[in-house]
Amino acid sequence: MSARPTVLFTEEDLRRRVAELGAEIARDYAGREPVLVSVLKGAVVFVADLIRAIDRPLAVDFMSISTYGGEGSLSGVVRILKDLDDDIGGRDVLVVEDIIDTGLTLSYLLTTLRARGPASLQVCALLDRTVRRIAPIDIRYRGFEIPDVFVVGYGLDHGERYRNLPYVVSVDRQSTLEEEPGILAPFGVRGPATEPTDPT
Repeated sequence: MSARPTVLFTEEDLRRRVAELGAEIARDYAGREPVLVSVLKGAVVFVADLIRAIDRPLAVDFMSISTYGGEGSLSGVVRILKDLDDDIGGRDVLVVEDIIDTGLTLSYLLTTLRARGPASLQVCALLDRTVRRIAPIDIRYRGFEIPDVFVVGYGLDHGERYRNLPYVVSVDRQSTLEEEPGILAPFGVRGPATEPTDPT
């Protein structure tokens, strides 16, 4: 039997930390208008809250990338599925990520963005799982450091499920959600095998 899931960060934890990050970013970018680049899809909830916590002019753009060969694979191939809509040349760019693991995909993304000539390029991550780091990444703004567990909620998913949880839940490993599909039922999320039927 797997260890039971636990709430790693509550709604209040997330609200408080996002507000702190927003205030810090606003101070650091005083007199400038940063472009926040959100990596789809996991970071959308985080970036939506973060931009409302930054009290200064800013722009938002989105990218979507896919990794073949696995996030932890040194031979993984990264492909851009959706590129930025606007030119970032000469702009102050802040990449907003939901979670950083090995850092390999983010390292590729930063290299790609750096080649486009931004005035500055920094990273803001909600969650940092440093125990899995392979590529060195300079993270200017970090929400929380987490242990080697699998997390869902607040935009993070498993098979496109659980993004709408308002908090972050941890399970011991990713396969737990496949082996025990109803394990998150106590958190208000039913597993695929226990979906309610339409009473009408």
